[in-house]
Amino acid sequence: MAHYLVQVTYTPEAWATMIKKPHNRAQAIEGAIKKLGGKIEQFWMSFGEFDVVCAVEMPNSVAAAAFAVAVAAGGACRNVKTTPLLTMEEGLEALKQAATSGYKPVSAAAAAS
Repeated sequence: MAHYLVQVTYTPEAWATMIKKPHNRAQAIEGAIKKLGGKIEQFWMSFGEFDVVCAVEMPNSVAAAAFAVAVAAGGACRNVKTTPLLTMEEGLEALKQAATSGYKPVSAAAAAS
């Protein structure tokens, strides 16, 4: 399964609602994640640019996108950012494949002219 970092910023209205009735948002979203075939790895509240940060495991990018769209469409968040994550092994494999990809940067093409 693929891993994703999900970062969320709440609207002022969402914060006001949560202040009136505090509750665990990880539990609130767990059902939607499971229904899409995934699971929550970790879930944190934070401060700064994002209010919630979580690591989720999803079956594929379509499921991750579906969750991001559902959260964004809900109206309680003004910013939803989803970042695909690679395991160290996957990252190393990507580096190996990059080395043999044959890609030529524009600067190399200009130097050959």
